[in-house]
Amino acid sequence: MFLEHGTRRLHITGVTARPTRDWTLQQARNLTADLGTRMESLSFLLRDRDGKYGEAFDAIFEAEELRVIKSAPQAPRMNAHCERIIGTIRREVLDHILIMGEAHARQILATYQVHYNEHRPHQAREQLPPDTQAQPAAVHDLDAHRLLRTRILGGLINEYRYAA
Repeated sequence: MFLEHGTRRLHITGVTARPTRDWTLQQARNLTADLGTRMESLSFLLRDRDGKYGEAFDAIFEAEELRVIKSAPQAPRMNAHCERIIGTIRREVLDHILIMGEAHARQILATYQVHYNEHRPHQAREQLPPDTQAQPAAVHDLDAHRLLRTRILGGLINEYRYAA
């Protein structure tokens, strides 16, 4: 999982029960390929000191001219934004759904990633989702607009919008 600090955009690159050094290396490659030219807007990668990351993992991001910063040992507050999103995913989704395997986990997390990036408001962004650039137009006549609800993850999460 990767989180862009400035935009709060979430990238869930893969799911596995046993992450290895080779697996994390592939996730780094996948992210850089998915971001393409957007990598230019990023300036650093903050990661912990887990053994599953290595010099090859860092080299992928350094090749994209990102500075790799390692957090202090046993200091989760140093990477508070990622710790917060992990807790949010647990509280909003994983605590309420019985995961039946890796494929099911991938599906659940992919659905949540779309919700998080396209619909979920973020206080740090003035209640805008990461993929939204401007506030929606204010609706003054509530009686003239019908509110539509979209159920996400079987109704665990609801998204609302005005009908056209």
